[in-house]
Amino acid sequence: MKREFENFSSSGSCSSSTTPQMWPCDADDELFAVLGYNVKSSDMAELAQKIQHLEQLMEQDDLSPLASHTTHYNPSDLSSWLQSMISALNPTPDFDSDLTAIPGKAVCPSPQSPLLKKLKLSTPVTESIVMIDSQENGIRLVHSLMACAEAVQRENFKLAEALVKNIGFLAVSQAGAMRKVATYFAEALARRIYRLYPTNHHDSALTDFLEMHFYETCPYLKFAHFTANQAILESFAGRDRVHVIDFSMKLGMQWPPLLQALALRPGGPPRFRLTAVTADNTDQLQEVGRKLTHLAETINVEFEYKGVAANSLSDLNAAMLDRREGETVAVNSILELHPLLAREGAIEKVLRVIRELKPAILTVVEQEANHNGSVFSDRFTEALHYYSTLFDSLESCTSDEDKVMSEMYLGRQICNVVACEGAERLERHETLSHWQRRLGEGGFEAVHLGSNAHKQASMLLALFAGGDGYRIDEKHGCLMLGWHTRPLFATSAWRLAS
Repeated sequence: MKREFENFSSSGSCSSSTTPQMWPCDADDELFAVLGYNVKSSDMAELAQKIQHLEQLMEQDDLSPLASHTTHYNPSDLSSWLQSMISALNPTPDFDSDLTAIPGKAVCPSPQSPLLKKLKLSTPVTESIVMIDSQENGIRLVHSLMACAEAVQRENFKLAEALVKNIGFLAVSQAGAMRKVATYFAEALARRIYRLYPTNHHDSALTDFLEMHFYETCPYLKFAHFTANQAILESFAGRDRVHVIDFSMKLGMQWPPLLQALALRPGGPPRFRLTAVTADNTDQLQEVGRKLTHLAETINVEFEYKGVAANSLSDLNAAMLDRREGETVAVNSILELHPLLAREGAIEKVLRVIRELKPAILTVVEQEANHNGSVFSDRFTEALHYYSTLFDSLESCTSDEDKVMSEMYLGRQICNVVACEGAERLERHETLSHWQRRLGEGGFEAVHLGSNAHKQASMLLALFAGGDGYRIDEKHGCLMLGWHTRPLFATSAWRLAS
């Protein structure tokens, strides 16, 4: 132990040699500072001496002074805390202090710690150590996460590694959403630090499976489908031949309600074509097509279905989508445009193809978040706030299975946002204002979604547990669904600019 303290002292003190210093001698020690302790590098030698002195005192038999009533000291002032411990074990006439807790590993001594050995042998302590409460540990957890991201940003991977290990320890003290979201972010940081990049983000079958549970757990995707369908239905009013081109077919959950709404339309339903664009899993796509065809036959809607395979939306051209003369076209994209931002020029190409189709309506739903910034630490902070809110909203879910699967669905997104870069970072979410600018520059103008969609979407939320926490807001003719005061998803509708 003495040898360890000597090394600690020599490494922590300031040297008079000409070797360049990483930080000034009077600055707070970096690792201690990010963990919340105010320890200057110039004080490290003195701090080491106090620790050594305390170790010697704890080798004595009597630790009864530690059992007296506890007083609270500033836990960030590590040097003063050590002095109070020494005073408690080696009292002076003006003795007025006892053991007080500090956060971090100090609240859980190792089994080899002399303090732990003494406490096991001595009389039980009834009023001794005050554990730092969960709220304070929660604050330290958030600070550690953000400090780790800053260290990664500066490519200080030694510090980042130390912090990410501490994050796992702090996360254990939390309950509910905070513990879960911190664990996912810690895993993503560790992957980035150790370059263990995720390899299964492109597994569409797994993504679709998890997304189904997310669909059932909370109203976000139902809100997206409902508001987009409402805009499409209104654009089809009075038209007898309609064609939906869907960039986000998945399991086809969006289209049965629209088919049923068209079947009930005064004057009879139109002829309905549905073109589904997908990267792979064509067997599943055909199965979805068969089910939709059967539903259409049951409700007497003339229906035609076609699947189009494309590795990326940017691989499409207008001829592949087979627009026919005399039909009214709607293009639908649910959470599908943001991955295009990973490839230069891809979003512009897709918007050009959409313009060639001359749609009556383009519906777009995207996450209301800014996860596409160039500065990693800023992107990390934004993602931490966004996904913390999403995880909090899942806590009201009554099905444990759906909740766990939904958390995995979001966890994969977190991993991609934090651990990946370049073309592999696909979760490049941007806010509504960014999409308004992009679509405006791409030759589109906004279509107001209307109060009817707002009212009916509000009724939808009543079907979900925790409905009081969900909130729908209107912004510039677009609708946003959020949790309490934080908007999380935005629906917008567009047409070709005049």
